[in-house]
Parts: sequence; C-alpha cells; structure tokens
Amino acid sequence: MKSAVETLNPTRVRLTVEVPFEELKDSLDAAYKKINQQVTVKGFRKGKIPARVIDQRFGRGAVLEEAVNDALPKFYTEAVNEADLNPLGQPEVDITELKDGETLNFTAEVDIRPAIEIPDYSGIEVVVDAIEVTDEDVEKSVEQLRERFASTSPVERAAQDGDVVTLDLEAKVEGEVLEDGVAEGVSYTIGSGELLEGIDEAVTGLEAGGEATFTSQLKGGSAEGKDAEVTVKVTAVTARELPELDDDFAQLASQFDTLEALKADSRERLANMKQYDQATQAQERVLEELLKLVDVPMPEKLLADEINTRKHNLEHHQLGQMGLDLAKYLEIQGKTEEEFDAETREAAVKGIKTQFILDELVNKEKLNVNQEELTEHLMRRAASSNMSPDQFAQAVVEGGQVPMLVGEVARGKALALVVESAKVTDTNGEIVDLDEDDEEAAETVAEVTDADAGAEQADAAEDKGEEKAGA
Repeated sequence: MKSAVETLNPTRVRLTVEVPFEELKDSLDAAYKKINQQVTVKGFRKGKIPARVIDQRFGRGAVLEEAVNDALPKFYTEAVNEADLNPLGQPEVDITELKDGETLNFTAEVDIRPAIEIPDYSGIEVVVDAIEVTDEDVEKSVEQLRERFASTSPVERAAQDGDVVTLDLEAKVEGEVLEDGVAEGVSYTIGSGELLEGIDEAVTGLEAGGEATFTSQLKGGSAEGKDAEVTVKVTAVTARELPELDDDFAQLASQFDTLEALKADSRERLANMKQYDQATQAQERVLEELLKLVDVPMPEKLLADEINTRKHNLEHHQLGQMGLDLAKYLEIQGKTEEEFDAETREAAVKGIKTQFILDELVNKEKLNVNQEELTEHLMRRAASSNMSPDQFAQAVVEGGQVPMLVGEVARGKALALVVESAKVTDTNGEIVDLDEDDEEAAETVAEVTDADAGAEQADAAEDKGEEKAGA
C-alpha cells in the first residue's frame, strides 16, 4: 500500500491511497465466506458454494463491493498512522479507481487536530475578588437558618406580609372558568412572589372567610400568558413565629452550645465558600488569558458538529425536563434566535480551543491520570448527577465515556499547572496563594468544554440510572 497526504488547510487533509489488489485477498476471502452464509444455490450445501459459482450467480461486483467495504477502514487507519495524523471525526471517502485483479485507489478527506504552539504562559496575571466575610453576611446566614426553624400558629386577624394563608382559587378567562383554573387548599406565604402577580395585594388585609377578585396574567396551564379574572378566598391565616436568637436556638439548630459559636462557624463556612469561589474565578480568568495567547485554527466541520450537539442537548435534555421549547426559552431569556446562535457558536469555539490547548499541554508536560484521581472525579460527577458512584460508573462504562472522564482530569491538571505559574492578586492588591486543586480545575475545564454538549455524558448516565430504576 502507498499513501500520500495533501494539506488542504491547517485543519483538513486529503489522503490518497493506492492498494495493490493482492492486499485485498483477506477481505475477498471474507466476502465470499459471508455471501456463502447468506445465500443458497441448488446443488450446493450452504457455506460450500465455490467462488466461481457465486461470481456467476450473484456477480463479481457484489463480492468486490463487500470486500472493499471490509478493507477500507483498515487501509484508511494504516494511512493515518503512517502519516502520523490526529483525525477528528469520520472521513469523507471517495473510491477513485477499482480494477479487478489490479488495484484499489481511494481518497479520504478528514479534519485533523491542528498543530499548536504553546508560548510561555508564566507571565499571566489576573485579579480576583478578595475574600471578605462581613457581619451582614454572617447575620444573613444565621437568619436563613432561623427561617428554617420558624413555626406557625393560627391567628384571628387580617392577613399581613409574612403570614401563611390557605387559599381557594378560581380563574376565569373571558367569563369562563378554566378546567385547570380551580384549586383548593393552596398554602401561600404573603410576599414570597411564588404565585400570581397581584395576589399579595388581594389577600393582604383579609381575614379567614374573606374573598377578593383581581386580574393577573397566568404563568402556566391551558391559558398561559392570558389575562384572567382570579377570585381568591382565604380559608385560614397563620402567623410565622421565628425563634429567639439566643443560645437555646444555637443548641436547637446546630451542634453548638452558644449563639456566638454558631456565628463563628457560619463565618468560617462562608469564608471557605468564598475561597472556593475565588479559586474557581482564578482558574476561569487564567484560562481566558491562556486562550488569548494561543492561535488555534478551527476545524469547521468539528465546530458545526459541536454547535449542533450543544443545541440538541439544550433542547432535548435541559429544556425538555423543564417542559420548555427553544422558542419559549428565548422569550424568557429576552434573546433573539440570532443572538442565541452567536452565543452558542462562541461557547463552542471556546470549548474546542480549550480542549486543544490543554491537550497539547498534557502531552508537552507528560501529565498522567492515576486511578485515585479518576475515581475522585467520577464520584464528584456522580454526586452532581444525583446517582450513586456505582450506578454512574456502570453507566459511564456502558456508554464508552471513560476516556472522556480521563481527558477531563488530565486537562484539569494542565490548567492547574498554568494557574500555579500565574500571578494572582485580589482586589485589595494582595497576592493570592492558591492551594491548587486539580479536581476543581477539572470541573472548571468540564464546564467550558462540555457546557451544554458535554453534559450529554452526565445526562446519558442519568438516563441509564432511570432505566435501571424503572426496570
């Protein structure tokens, strides 16, 4: 076999391959054997039909077609390896010449991973938010905990902001009561904004047994988006009572004996959360700077496939689970289809560039992924998919997604290497000494490269888990 490579552009090549006919012998033998098992000829046992009879009865062309289809992948792979190419996606193959007994010639056009030169990245500088936990932050955290331990008790007075009321509702559109417009015994906290616009004003000031009518645009149901005349009746009013902020509350709501100890713990937890956010911010900003340093030719077919995949996953996984279509989603987001397409393309370009650059760094720095690192990443992915590690691992293996997870961890290690060499300061001008976490960096990389499309792997794993649960 002889092969030659023609570079069409920095991301696409054409392979020209010439195969002497004798190298098709194994595929020809396999073709005769396969046809032998599929056909019957009177006078011959199945599987024992001579080649000349097959040629006469079914045509030599059918045999050649079967043999070529069998042989092409092997010869294409040999040509790719011989040229030391990194193909992306499936090739476009064209048989240019097939002479029985003489030769098989074909061409194969395919996108390839572009050659990338990684420049010195040690001069990258970024600024991140300073870690500051204010007294207001602590008070808000404790107040949220206090809300969770609130109790309610019936009151015989007019409803006011913060009360929990029990309601019966009836919605009419153009004077007709909607089939799905009647609800009884609905519990609602006044001021929460969780029901219809205008309901807070309607029920405030009503006692149990009171009734009011108001007009509001329906948020869902058969008449979604239409103005409805809503009649609301208050059947019960209960007041929420918050526990006193004292040592007794600390003992009720936590393992601490005093309120001060609870607040100190809240401050520490908030600081840890902000430290995590700061590290993630540093990774994201360092990555942005790295992307600016490297010129990456973009394979157009790969980009088109990535854009389509991202759109598919958004529509069929994320929006489908929320009961939305793309048009409704864009309306909610206040975006045009053109703006959405532009944003999707930008995200796809960023994801592909990130993967190419970090993969090149992985090779350049000879970074490897050990079993412990892979297991830790798998467990985090499982937790984010609300699956057990065993369920998620099984789904990943069955879906052939293990290399994807390995790649995420390896790229995370590469990003951590770049962050480690960068100068990171906070908004106060202080140098930030990041305790680099390869696993956190892997998650940052996964979000960029997979944002919508890569979530397919987690979604597929979830789907597997649901199938097993329903079996």
